[in-house]
Amino acid sequence: MPELTYEHPRAEWVDKLEAIELACFPQADPADLLSAADLRRYCEVFPEGGYVALDGDEPVGMGLGIFVDFDFDQPQHTIHEIAGEHQCENHDPDGDWYYGIDITVHPDHRKRGIGRRLYELRKDVVRRFDKRGIIAGGSMPGYQHHRHLTIDEYVAQVVAGDLYDPTLSFQLANGFEVRGLLEGYIDDPADDGWASLIVWENPDWSGSE
Repeated sequence: MPELTYEHPRAEWVDKLEAIELACFPQADPADLLSAADLRRYCEVFPEGGYVALDGDEPVGMGLGIFVDFDFDQPQHTIHEIAGEHQCENHDPDGDWYYGIDITVHPDHRKRGIGRRLYELRKDVVRRFDKRGIIAGGSMPGYQHHRHLTIDEYVAQVVAGDLYDPTLSFQLANGFEVRGLLEGYIDDPADDGWASLIVWENPDWSGSE
């Protein structure tokens, strides 16, 4: 099996990265996902903020993000509202937070540590640029199997460890905590458009002393 490597995104990979996005969110509205055009623009706006996982020469996953300011007193937002056109035009080099736009691993390449490594690399970006931490809207694909619960009840049980969600449980294991719920984040029947507002705070941020 070829060695896994990680590089900043390049325009030559955008078509394959779009295919990974579609494979990872099969029920979502493609208009809410990253297209090749979005990914090409990201490569121009903030390539140093993202990483592509390569199996040999083949892209198999990606983790992307931008810098933004965030008001926790008014947390509700959709992915398009916070990220802007092409899900990257709202990038602000002076923003206090790294906003996680996307982290995906092709279904055929999971259980290889790729997701965990992408999270580590994004945390390295936060440390390198001295940002306060990472914010993201996390999908909850496991909710479709527990619709007898409200979304609040479902998240509470996942946080408590009583239920397992393929995405949220993984994010919790990587040091994130849930700070709320986002309604209508993207159009995805798997979780009725809900997302968890997840946060990882940078322990090395210069303002934390």
